[in-house]
Amino acid sequence: LEPAYINTILPSPHHPFTSSLQIGLCSVLHKKMGNKVYALLGLCLASMLLTGSKAEQCGSQAGGALCPGSLCCSRFGWCGDTAAYCDPAQGCQSRCSGGPTPTPSPPSGGGAVASIISRSLFDEILKHRNDAACPARNFYTYDAFIAAANSFGGFGTTGDQDTRKREIAAFLGQTSHETTGGWPTAPDGPYSWGYCFKEEQGNPGSYCQPSAQWPCAPNKKYYGRGPIQISYNFNYGPAGRAIGVDLLNNPDLVATDATISFKTAIWFWMTPQSPKPSCHDVITGRWTPSGADQAAGRVPGYGVITNIINGGLECGRGTDSRVADRIGFFRRYCSILGVSPGANLDCNNQRPFA
Repeated sequence: LEPAYINTILPSPHHPFTSSLQIGLCSVLHKKMGNKVYALLGLCLASMLLTGSKAEQCGSQAGGALCPGSLCCSRFGWCGDTAAYCDPAQGCQSRCSGGPTPTPSPPSGGGAVASIISRSLFDEILKHRNDAACPARNFYTYDAFIAAANSFGGFGTTGDQDTRKREIAAFLGQTSHETTGGWPTAPDGPYSWGYCFKEEQGNPGSYCQPSAQWPCAPNKKYYGRGPIQISYNFNYGPAGRAIGVDLLNNPDLVATDATISFKTAIWFWMTPQSPKPSCHDVITGRWTPSGADQAAGRVPGYGVITNIINGGLECGRGTDSRVADRIGFFRRYCSILGVSPGANLDCNNQRPFA
């Protein structure tokens, strides 16, 4: 190989698995030693290729895992603190405003989730969650919600004040439908009875699908639990890894530890599962529909979040009572928080994601 050709195959300093130190050393060696550098360049290349052989660290490439500390997750699934990792315009997946040198961070109205939803507003929104008739009474606490919310960079803190309010309303609206105990003539209306349940009712099965990556533990069941009713081992596994808890061996934690329970729901909310965008990106206006999305009628708005969560059963079927229920919760919560719900609330004419 001629030295010029060797230079062309060195990974870019912007490549997610190439460190600036590696690039710097290799470049200096090449400039200083010219044609005599083949062996040393070979070592440099080997070093970088070995680095690149490691499994991705975060994001959709690593089951939704978050980076340690305040590091950002790049579009390629690697942790770092420069613009290549933290810049949303370059595809940052999580903690995009959390690195030591974030550039740029999403515009924010300031403050954390607690500045958007106070304890009294939380109690008003989930008005009957602690009713004697609700199996989950006294489980879903405000403190657990705030603790879980604050562990996910960007959740409820992305965009202007209205965007942040709308995200909280959308998250609580969708999860209220999943856990509702309401009925048409319920006191204070059907949309005051979210978060009444924490586990799937009846006699649910194991929800275990064979998986080498996320193997089911003996005698464990992965039925719906928590605000989003997370189900199946292939969701419990990556959710647990992302929040630092072994949920494959301890799935019941989602129904016994309220903070873990909320974290699994927010993990689902924040994590894209290709070809689906994340619910977070949709509600904060960071998702741009592809040509295929547009052809399928999938446009930005609350409706496509329903499609992400349960589109195969609820979307593209015309008017659906379950979709209407999700919208009812969302509208009520938006009213309480003082924000418009926006357009495109249903998914009646949207084809489900493939």
